Amino acid sequence: MQTYVMVMVALVIVMTIMDMLHKKSAKYFFANAKKAKTNATTELGAGDKIGIAAATIVTDVISAGEFHNPVRRLVHLLTMYGFILFNAATAIMIFSADGANSMWTQVWHIGAIMLLVGSFWFWFFFKVDVVAEGNSPFSIDLKRDAFSLSLMATSVSALIWSFNGNAMGWEFGFVILATASLFGGVYWSKFSHMFFKPFAAYDKRITKADGSAENLPTITRDEKDQRERHSMELLVDAPMDMGLGIKREKPQHY
Repeated sequence: MQTYVMVMVALVIVMTIMDMLHKKSAKYFFANAKKAKTNATTELGAGDKIGIAAATIVTDVISAGEFHNPVRRLVHLLTMYGFILFNAATAIMIFSADGANSMWTQVWHIGAIMLLVGSFWFWFFFKVDVVAEGNSPFSIDLKRDAFSLSLMATSVSALIWSFNGNAMGWEFGFVILATASLFGGVYWSKFSHMFFKPFAAYDKRITKADGSAENLPTITRDEKDQRERHSMELLVDAPMDMGLGIKREKPQHY
């Protein structure tokens, strides 16, 4: 099992690098950062960057602050922390001399249950093609749904295996198959997104703080210079919250 875990970790690392090379995400990130530095209006010190990094970790990583819908945030946090607890407890039980401690067994089960609830909740109530496009939750596209299906299969198979007494039969084979598809399918799934997201969030905060603003306009409609532009004539007296269509009623009338 120790060898299997190390192989899975190696697969995640190798396939994440392959994903970066394929999408050229690292190249884009550094090129964009260089461009933003050229357009910056404020020079940030080490203290500023440390503060921004801390804010990114607390808001964008630990508490998933980018989700304005509190229920969607709860689903994300359940899945994320369930995944972390489940894998951390698995690693400790396999590699540590203290792995037989019942506390880690409890943590393992709590993580698996959180992962199950979060992943299934997302699949049936928040998956974009189901919620926004009215498709059946049982309509599956392996290329699109590989990550979600692997998470669901991992939590279900782990709990079935535990419920049936940790037998070395088909239940254990189900666990191995599910986890291998999860960690071995990084290149074809959204798994690597978990590593890119914090860096993207940090970069976004940096560009806002140094004035480069991702090369986007920085003035808003309530500022005098913006409201006096020729193209704003028809919107001068319009309410400031006009056009926030993203906050309208959800499209669920099928």
